[in-house]
Amino acid sequence: MDDGLLSQDEINALLSGGGDIGEDSEALSSRDNELLNKVADIFSNAENSVIGMLSGKGVEISLDDAEVLTQGEFREKLPDSPPFLFSATFGGFEDAPLTLAVEQKGGLTLADLMMGGGGTDLPEPSDLYWNAAQEGLSQVVGSAFTSLSSLLGGRRLMPENTGSAVGEDGWLLFATQPEDAKVWVSGANIQIEGLEPFRAWTALPLDSAISLAGLIDEVESGANKKAAAPAPAVGGGGGASGGGVPQAAPVVDVRPAAFQPLDSGGGGGPSSPIDMIADIPVRVTVELGKTRKSVSEILALTNGAVIELDKMAGEPVDILVNGKLIAKGEVVVIDENFGVRITDIIGVGNARAAS
Repeated sequence: MDDGLLSQDEINALLSGGGDIGEDSEALSSRDNELLNKVADIFSNAENSVIGMLSGKGVEISLDDAEVLTQGEFREKLPDSPPFLFSATFGGFEDAPLTLAVEQKGGLTLADLMMGGGGTDLPEPSDLYWNAAQEGLSQVVGSAFTSLSSLLGGRRLMPENTGSAVGEDGWLLFATQPEDAKVWVSGANIQIEGLEPFRAWTALPLDSAISLAGLIDEVESGANKKAAAPAPAVGGGGGASGGGVPQAAPVVDVRPAAFQPLDSGGGGGPSSPIDMIADIPVRVTVELGKTRKSVSEILALTNGAVIELDKMAGEPVDILVNGKLIAKGEVVVIDENFGVRITDIIGVGNARAAS
């Protein structure tokens, strides 16, 4: 019966700094929002540093206020352009799921920059470029997890079970959860110097976001208590009264640190952005030639029929990587197998023009 009095749950929500009375019991408290804003800043800083490093350009990122939405409500915010979705789980934190959603033009921009392009003439979507975009976003998550571990008292976090996909009809941020499941989402507008801006979002299931905020709160509360604890008294053997003469601090041997000289060729990290995607498999195809036929001509083909191609005998064949022309060559025979000897490498710009 509604008698105008607050329920115990509503009183508890107010005392804990919770949201408006009558909100869902899973709503974030003001303290949760404060801590999750730190998480949003960490991912924003990771995007800034990683994208800047991969592109070699200045990057500016502005964050929106984080929201709590259902998965369906978030999808409705992007009705005409399903995003590129990068997913991972928090290794070291309950295997909580995480998704980075990026506008498709943003994913292709990042991939093009990683592949040596300028980010202005975007390529057609293909597995090669989506794999590159996945690798770039994986670097963002890895950088963010490194920073986030300090908020969690040094807990070791690793991105696990990574994967990516382009959103299709009915896409969801978290495919294993229902459409009405609530998620915490932090949006960002990313501006790479000289290029068109694009949007990206960091998303966590609401229960995982609340757990993460709670763990950060525990770590910060413990650190505050430790900092507020009185320092132990310094004294000598003065008996039970503790009034002895303070002892002098021990002499400490302090010397400049000595480091081995750095080997210019021994860097452990990738020497260039392309090294970060060097292990991605690609499909190499050799195109002997092509032609056009009508449906009736195709239906009339029989065993022994000859199809004339548009290339002259002895003319170089095309070598394509994931459908993109990258070189020309001549057909050779190696033992009992065909091969291709490359005779001309086509640059990125020329390959796009030729395709």
